[in-house]
Amino acid sequence: MATLRRLREVPRHLLVCEKSNFGHDKSRHRHLVETHYHNYRVSFLIPECGILSKELKNLVMETGPYYFVKNLPLHELITHEFINTFVKKGKLILSLDKDTYEETGLQGHPSQYSGRKIMKFIVSIDLMDLSLNLDSKKYERVSWSFKEKKPLKFDFLLAWHHTGAEESRMMSYFSSYGIQERQPRVALSTASELQCPVLRSGELGGAPGAACSAPELLDWLGAVFSNAQLNNEPNNFVSTYCCPQPSTVVAKAYLCTITGFIVPEKIRLLLEQLCRYFDEPKLAPWVTLSVQGFADSPVSWRENEHGFRKGGEHLYNFVIFNNQDYWLQMAVGANDDCPP
Repeated sequence: MATLRRLREVPRHLLVCEKSNFGHDKSRHRHLVETHYHNYRVSFLIPECGILSKELKNLVMETGPYYFVKNLPLHELITHEFINTFVKKGKLILSLDKDTYEETGLQGHPSQYSGRKIMKFIVSIDLMDLSLNLDSKKYERVSWSFKEKKPLKFDFLLAWHHTGAEESRMMSYFSSYGIQERQPRVALSTASELQCPVLRSGELGGAPGAACSAPELLDWLGAVFSNAQLNNEPNNFVSTYCCPQPSTVVAKAYLCTITGFIVPEKIRLLLEQLCRYFDEPKLAPWVTLSVQGFADSPVSWRENEHGFRKGGEHLYNFVIFNNQDYWLQMAVGANDDCPP
């Protein structure tokens, strides 16, 4: 099965939809999950389900912890001890306004979304390269900038990709800065008599009178997880939205939302478990997994610059069918590259 990809432009947004199969050699599902680093919210919906399986519930409850450090000096992130202890690979990426950028004295490049008047700059520092050359002029300049020239401080969220002793080391390493351990917030609920779109895995664009399209499904998901009324009643002044047609009513649907700082590794495990949901026959023809990134993250996928001032959206959604076909929808705001 070849992957089909469609782009849809909507005002101030870009939506990319594609379909494939989890068993396909060229399926991109793992790569897309693993390169979307800064995840703020994960939600899934299972039609015709009233009780969550033990396996799924355990994964949901094990998505944390993550850590919060307030007013952490930036120079702490370029010390050899920090990089050697916590950083396996990666870059430090700073999105700075014009005045701050000039005050740091570091070399960067204008934001590609600056327009005619450049007011924002991006600085990228390869931490692994920096740690291997502590006597280099480059390290001396960066260290001087962060410690003396422009001693920047930020509030940070930190997460570790592998559970174990490293997490306790993180607590002790930043103990002088009042590091706090946090757990993601989990919301579990069921919806009764929920009107759901009819979908066909092979009809990404929908089929008149027979199946809804991928964009219609994404709009519907947003309404469901926002607890919007879907009946378009004339006296409802909050929302006039209604479920796209054709639709069907399911007796119960299970909804789960996890909010915090969630690493891609945890999302990959959830996706794999949702794929295994259909190992035994189920009434549901499909399930969904939706992931939203932090609006003010400096990047979206990989190291792609992410714009914040005009919305900040960067998200993706999987529709997982019972035959292991899937739809993948990726959306970004106006100041973003096309999703990968």
